[in-house]
Amino acid sequence: MFEPFLDELHAQIQARGGESLAIPNDLAECRSAKGNSVIRSWLWQLPGIRRWRVTRLDAGESLQVLNSVAYPEYNRDQAVLDFQPLLQKPEYLAHHLEDLRQLHERFPDLNGEETMRSFDPHQYFSPWLLFCRGNAEQAQGSLPAAFTAFLASYWALHDRPQTSACLHPDEVHRLQDAYDVYSAERDPAHGLFTSHFGKAWSDRFLQDFLFPGSGHVPVLPPAISP
Repeated sequence: MFEPFLDELHAQIQARGGESLAIPNDLAECRSAKGNSVIRSWLWQLPGIRRWRVTRLDAGESLQVLNSVAYPEYNRDQAVLDFQPLLQKPEYLAHHLEDLRQLHERFPDLNGEETMRSFDPHQYFSPWLLFCRGNAEQAQGSLPAAFTAFLASYWALHDRPQTSACLHPDEVHRLQDAYDVYSAERDPAHGLFTSHFGKAWSDRFLQDFLFPGSGHVPVLPPAISP
C-alpha cells in the first residue's frame, strides 16, 4: 500500500543528492519468526540534512507502516522532517511551520487531533500535525495528495536561506539529542516492533537506528513558552 510513497520519497532524496549510508544488515532488514512480516530500513545523507532514516513495515493486510525522519545539519534550526519543532516558542513556530499550518487547513481529515490526544502537545509536536491512521480507503484518498504536498513544503523549508537561523549549532545539537531521548522513552512503535520481531532486536533498532542520540547524556527538554 505504501510502495508508491516510498518510491516518491526515495526518488526525491536521490534527486537532491542523497547518498545511501550503511546500516548493520540485521537492522536494515528483519523478518518475523513466523515469516508473515518484514521490516526494511534505509539511511541517507544529503546536503543540509545529516541523517534521514526511512522504515517500511509490511505485515500484509493486517498492518502497513511507513515512517521517515530527517535530521537537519546542526547549523540549521529548522524542524525535523515531520515538522516536529525543536522549540515551542511562537516565533519559532511561525517562522518554520507556516506551510504546515496551511496543509492542516487543506487536509482537515488528517489533522490528527483526536488520535494524538494521548501525547503531550507541548513537546515535539506542532499545533498543525498531520496524521494518518486510517484504512486503505483513506490511504488511497486524501493521503497521496497530502504526502506530495507535505514533501514539497518540507523542501521549501529546507531551501530557505539559513541567514535567519536563531539557534547556535551547539544548541541545535542538544535539542536534536533531546528529541531522541524523549522519543526513545515514549515511542509506541517499540511495542509494535517487539510483538513482531522480539524485544532484543527491537531494543537495538530503537537505540541504534531510530533514535541514536538517545544514547548521549540525557538532556532536559526545551522550556515551554507561555
